[in-house]
Amino acid sequence: MPTTIYALAADHGGFALKEEIRKYLDSRGVRYIDFGTDSAAPVDYPPYAHLACAAVLDGRCGAGILCCGTGNGMAMTANKHRGIRCVCCSDVYTARYARLHNDANMLALGGRVVGPGLAQELVAAFVDTQFEGGRHAKRLEMVEKIERENGG
Repeated sequence: MPTTIYALAADHGGFALKEEIRKYLDSRGVRYIDFGTDSAAPVDYPPYAHLACAAVLDGRCGAGILCCGTGNGMAMTANKHRGIRCVCCSDVYTARYARLHNDANMLALGGRVVGPGLAQELVAAFVDTQFEGGRHAKRLEMVEKIERENGG
């Protein structure tokens, strides 16, 4: 069982999926902090993505899972934070290799794209896969250098 604490966040478009993910994480005994939203009432996604990213960056959480209508808005917002590597996924292969090769620390999912069953598979792939390192570490260093040089 993973020991990482995950940051969860969603807007109204991802709220129902976040709630399904919470149930799944609970069933596996995976710890998380839920940064909202707490209902399907319309809200803007950037503040919720920011709260979850801040928790990863300050060490309260080791990684995060974000949900909005498509996953794209959350991913784009998350990736504005230096040190966050967020991937928007709708297939298990990408979720697994985002961790294995790219050391992604945030997973974004679309509540209007991904159903609860697939979301469980994507979350499992993300949670259960660790960064492989090796030749991928060199590439990650290159990405981080570009991020620093471009003020990202």
